Amino acid sequence: MIIEKHLVQSLSQEMRLQDYAIHIFESIQTKSALKKAIKRGQVLINNKVAYTGDWVKVGYEISLLQPQEQAERPIFRLDLKVLFEDDYFAIIDKLPGFPTNGNYFKTIENALSYNLKSSVLKDKLSYPQPVHRLDNPTRGLLICAKTMHAKSKLSQLFQDHQVNKVYTAIVKGHFETQKLLIKDEVDNKEASTEVFVDQHFMIRNQRFTVLKLFPTTGRTHQLRKHLAGINHPILGDVLYDPDLKNCNEKSQRLYLQASGLKFEHPFKDQIIDINLDLPKKFSKFITSYKKL
Repeated sequence: MIIEKHLVQSLSQEMRLQDYAIHIFESIQTKSALKKAIKRGQVLINNKVAYTGDWVKVGYEISLLQPQEQAERPIFRLDLKVLFEDDYFAIIDKLPGFPTNGNYFKTIENALSYNLKSSVLKDKLSYPQPVHRLDNPTRGLLICAKTMHAKSKLSQLFQDHQVNKVYTAIVKGHFETQKLLIKDEVDNKEASTEVFVDQHFMIRNQRFTVLKLFPTTGRTHQLRKHLAGINHPILGDVLYDPDLKNCNEKSQRLYLQASGLKFEHPFKDQIIDINLDLPKKFSKFITSYKKL
């Protein structure tokens, strides 16, 4: 099924398809996504399968096909809390202990079809797909696309830093300043995290701090590395807390939550603004002891 068409009306110079068609389809926003669509045979020129090196001429009609149905995907029957849903995308509360996706059965991605309604839009995906990732032990807000167009638009919002993300963490130690900007590179790439103190408390003479974290980049393990790098590792972080280096990850609970998301709906005049309450394990840990 053809889901988008484009008529070449003018050209200032000869161009190959891979260069011309980068922004002609709403469902494809990047060069890499275009190359993948062409490779899968989804792009036609005058109703014939096109190739990246094909030349484009005035009067040509370029079409985008709906992706073919993939092999039936296993459904993981895991109940997830759905915070927002329409025909374009959904936002769920990811449970800790499960990978977002990957070559496993028990993933959040494999549980989405069990929890979300199928989109009625013509460019719907064969199954909902997460637009970003949360670490296995992290819980919280996860955006999941239900159509090709939504996946492309939402991915672009993340690339353009138009999604405001808030995380809540309990870290070891007493954070001395009320706010801090960490700009240490992660894996040799620019990374930035704003840190704000929410509260302090003490357990058996050991100090802890509850932080609100605002990352402006999304590097792998960015928050965990940034906080461990200033000697305030996140509570329960077996990867970056040297005191837990011999612990099994399953024996610990990572006190990190993706607690807030705010962005403009890509297709409606609507601001999506969702915030989660603290998980019970957080609040129980905090309120069981006297605050400083």
